[in-house]
Amino acid sequence: MNSPIVFVSGSKGGVGKSIVTMAMLDYLTTAGRQVKLVETDLANPDVWRAYGRNMDAELLDLDQEDGWINLVNLLDSDPQCTFVVNTPARSNEGVQSFGRVLIDSMSELNRRLVTLWVINRQRDSIELLDSYMQAMPLGRVHVIRNGYFGEDRKFELYERSEMKRTIKDQGGMSLYLPDLADRVTDALYTDRITLAEAAGKLKLGDRAVLQTWRGAVRTMMTQMEF
Repeated sequence: MNSPIVFVSGSKGGVGKSIVTMAMLDYLTTAGRQVKLVETDLANPDVWRAYGRNMDAELLDLDQEDGWINLVNLLDSDPQCTFVVNTPARSNEGVQSFGRVLIDSMSELNRRLVTLWVINRQRDSIELLDSYMQAMPLGRVHVIRNGYFGEDRKFELYERSEMKRTIKDQGGMSLYLPDLADRVTDALYTDRITLAEAAGKLKLGDRAVLQTWRGAVRTMMTQMEF
């Protein structure tokens, strides 16, 4: 089996896809994995701006069929590389229209698809996940509850939902991403730096908070198979 494809999605803005993508890139590169970023949020490519200087990265438009064809060709070009795909808001539209290009190529690519679905506490996060899983019925989906929106126990709608049971039955996990201090995330996006760069250049107190967060994220990530 070749290295996996990791989709970071949520199909709406503001749920925290960018910070989850950064966390995934940080985790994989720290572990010594060969990684390539595919940035598809062309309107607001925050992850590409921070990581594009430091690693292989590609900008693709998955609102168009050509973007999906280019994605498959890219995946086929380097079997041993793990590709991390950061998706934009409303990404379900592209998945529903053109996702079949990837689905029909998966057996020849000989890769696993892992989706990290980032949610807030609203119902539409769950409804959009259901639509995604119907349009992309392969791979494994893990739900990431973003701690920016509150403590783990406050995600009551998801906790009581049939979707949580479906995720578990299909081998996925429901995980919790701890909140990262606003002053640190502001520095990441304003200065367009990676988590590793921030760990070396922020003020001492901010670095301490960031390193604690990175440790908690690594613990979360190790529960998933990549």
